[in-house]
Amino acid sequence: MEILKEISVQLQLGNDEKVLELTKLAIEQKIDPKIILSNGLVSGMDIIGEKFRNHEIFIPEVLLAARAMNVGMNQLKPLFIKDDMTTIGKIVIGTVKGDMHDLGKNLVGIMLKGAGFEVIDLGKDVPPEKFIETAVKEDAKLIGMSALLTTTMPVMKTVIDLLKQKNLQGKIKTVIGGAPVTEKYANEIGADAYAFDAAKSVECVKYLLSN
Repeated sequence: MEILKEISVQLQLGNDEKVLELTKLAIEQKIDPKIILSNGLVSGMDIIGEKFRNHEIFIPEVLLAARAMNVGMNQLKPLFIKDDMTTIGKIVIGTVKGDMHDLGKNLVGIMLKGAGFEVIDLGKDVPPEKFIETAVKEDAKLIGMSALLTTTMPVMKTVIDLLKQKNLQGKIKTVIGGAPVTEKYANEIGADAYAFDAAKSVECVKYLLSN
């Protein structure tokens, strides 16, 4: 449908006013909200993610697109609640204890929301127990952890060790990322996946939650 393609294009341009107008129009035309979400908003955000991964665009463009995505989502949310539509998965994310950096983590949250996940963002300086308590309470199947300092990276291992102790490893998957983090380190501490950037994190999460 032409209008869905136009929503995708305007979202990529970061034109939130146009996305708002077109989303309202699509709702008036009685297009299924799930189709507006997947073929309009998420489709545009997927292209943004790909361009970001290929270094064709940078963080400012991603943030503009994310703002347009949120404007569209706000129009659709009441319809989803009415239809009792569930998201494709629930994820707990945060920057680990001792680390105050959250730009990367915030970007990951935006990309995951754009892909249709429900994201519970615990913010920064998050204690290991908090990740697990929240995941259990919210019935989230995945924990995403970020660190920008080599000194805070061991907290990621603590979270994974706690999951083992509580017999939750495998039931709750883990993805780690951040500038000093490597795939080698992820393997060493037993994380389920390593995401080197925000776009990659969406791929990792989709893969882990479908297996």
